[in-house]
Amino acid sequence: TEPTNSVFTIGSTGNMTTSGESVLGLLWTSIPGFSAFGSYTGNGNADGPFVYTGFKPRWLLMKETNDATNWLIYDSERNVSNPTSFYLFPNTDAGGNTYEAANTNLPVDFLSNGFKIRNNNSGTNASSDTYVWAAFAEHPQKTARAR
Repeated sequence: TEPTNSVFTIGSTGNMTTSGESVLGLLWTSIPGFSAFGSYTGNGNADGPFVYTGFKPRWLLMKETNDATNWLIYDSERNVSNPTSFYLFPNTDAGGNTYEAANTNLPVDFLSNGFKIRNNNSGTNASSDTYVWAAFAEHPQKTARAR
């Protein structure tokens, strides 16, 4: 069933409908100057794709859709300059070991209007693979609305 502004359907495959399993649904919408969501296609080059968000990201979540790779969270608190090379694996149960210290295999640049993939690793930039992402602004801007 197609989602609406009040419902979504999880389908009937895998653990989604297993009795006793918990399911978490995160449903967000883009707010100009505050948050943006989307997908991009990897190009397999160390000079990866640029993704426009309309703001400099403070926090970025991404996941490859074609493979069973980990979710990645980058943020500007741990990464005070480019390239951002510290990240978290929010989907693992590794406790304190979910934080990867300066892993140079998955660098990403936070730019004034988006982010740029700076690697050709399958976790963020495999050729022709699709990646979903969610970004929240470093300095959220309130948009004025005419009356």
